[in-house]
Amino acid sequence: MPRISYVNGQYVTHSEAAVHIEDRGYQFADGVYEVCEIRHGYIVDITRHLDRLHRSLSELRIAAPMSRAAMVHVIRETVRRNKVKNGLFYMQVTRGVARRDHVFPAEGTKPSIVITAKSTDASVIAKKNANGIKAVTVSDNRWDRVDIKTVGLLPNVMARQQAKEAGAQEAIYVDRDGFVTEGAATNVWFVDADGTLVTRPAEHGILKGITRTTLLDVGAKLGLKVAERKFTVAEMLAAREVFITAATSICFPVVSIDGQTIANGHPGSVSQNIREAFFDVAEKIAI
Repeated sequence: MPRISYVNGQYVTHSEAAVHIEDRGYQFADGVYEVCEIRHGYIVDITRHLDRLHRSLSELRIAAPMSRAAMVHVIRETVRRNKVKNGLFYMQVTRGVARRDHVFPAEGTKPSIVITAKSTDASVIAKKNANGIKAVTVSDNRWDRVDIKTVGLLPNVMARQQAKEAGAQEAIYVDRDGFVTEGAATNVWFVDADGTLVTRPAEHGILKGITRTTLLDVGAKLGLKVAERKFTVAEMLAAREVFITAATSICFPVVSIDGQTIANGHPGSVSQNIREAFFDVAEKIAI
């Protein structure tokens, strides 16, 4: 069965899906996106994802391409047409198609929207959870508004490539003051010597991850002590556990950073407990 994508009002074969060459997402990375997990036939945390999407659109002064109800309908239909039970959907909204010019196009220019869905291999995720992943640290060279989930991801691409070439699976950004910000595509957490779960505040300098937000709810349910504060690379390297979170992976344990083993080099119990409790707390809607 061929994959199906939604592009500006039409469901089309994925291999033939296309936008105009003067779409501002292509020309300027003038757009935003969301990625949301599908698990056992349910879409996870869609309300928070759509809340963040509309915040991103508002911050960039891009009009919503349709009502929220219509958007949920199209997402569900795209997922159904691709027969995805476990996987993800990707949604991208740009400022639309217009003659190339840095300033905004004329008022009334219609935003572009693309939605795709695909299945993922659960065994790959299970292996990373069982073995843990490796990470490297990199200097944070991104623009200041990383709180907006834009499609301008070139620094993230370069960071992930640097990680790959070092035999790692994630790059962890460090700001000019020596504090950890976040991963190239994840939020970063660690468990300190006292058992406190630590992550950077999301007011500035990082994306307010949806999985991160739900995980705070999970931590409360499990009775974990959680601290949102800045932390250094040295603190992270000395931790009992380090893990990263994202919608497509939930919670991956990190067992090595810059070649240095974290704790005993094996995934820890806190990340495992969080992962096991996550879907009991997260919002789920049927496809």
